[in-house]
Amino acid sequence: MKTRLAPTPSGFLHLGNLLVFAASWRHCRQHGGQLLLRIDDLDAERKRPEYVADIFDSLQWLGIDWDEGPQSVAAFNEQWSQQLRLPLYAQLLEELVQQKLVYACGCSRTELLGTGINTRQHRCRTQNLPLNTAGCAWRLRLPEKAPVQFTDSRLGSLQLDAATLLPDPVVRRKEGLPAYQVASLADDLYFGIDTVWRGEDLLPSTVLQLWLAQVLEQPAFAKIQFTHLPLLHDANGQKLSKSKNARPVNAARLAGQKPDELWSEIDRLLKSPQ
Repeated sequence: MKTRLAPTPSGFLHLGNLLVFAASWRHCRQHGGQLLLRIDDLDAERKRPEYVADIFDSLQWLGIDWDEGPQSVAAFNEQWSQQLRLPLYAQLLEELVQQKLVYACGCSRTELLGTGINTRQHRCRTQNLPLNTAGCAWRLRLPEKAPVQFTDSRLGSLQLDAATLLPDPVVRRKEGLPAYQVASLADDLYFGIDTVWRGEDLLPSTVLQLWLAQVLEQPAFAKIQFTHLPLLHDANGQKLSKSKNARPVNAARLAGQKPDELWSEIDRLLKSPQ
């Protein structure tokens, strides 16, 4: 088996991140698998050098090691950044273009939500703007129904509709960079990943990526064993996330907390019924 850790350097790692990484790492080590560290850094506006460094510091502090990928910030920037794999993502996008599965759209998510118009009904879908129109992103032209069936090791057999969960998502951003859904799918195929642990909030992404793999005739992705872990919440019931100012792991490290103390908390959360 081969799995991966895929942190995003848009903030300091928090306990919710580490829960997924710890589960991935333990499962991999217990089954004699290979573990890849893949840092998803396409979002250059939110990436910070200190966030990249924190990924290495926090994982190494906890004793989480990996078999493939960068072992330092310098190695990451020189050899492993997603910016170096842009041609790979462009190839996947071109396949979607050839199948006429994308269209140009100048509307932001905020604009669409503000008008209350369903993504499938807004004007850009039928305008057939040239894909090179300035200021336009590319959206995926999903059919009315895009059913996906797969088995999650925790949630069991699932039958979900990508068109309902993520209607016409952006696959290439206005500045020309591929969106997460495309880059993540391309990377998992490129690195030969066959086991993925992720938070339950990424279940819609899993469904969409499985549908994309179907239309792109990439059967290897359909064979991935997915496990979606329950999300952690704070005392107010809010999901722990970087955007919600979840307490970063480095705060515990800098305060002198021992790794064993955090591992005890991780173990408790992984064993608790949810």
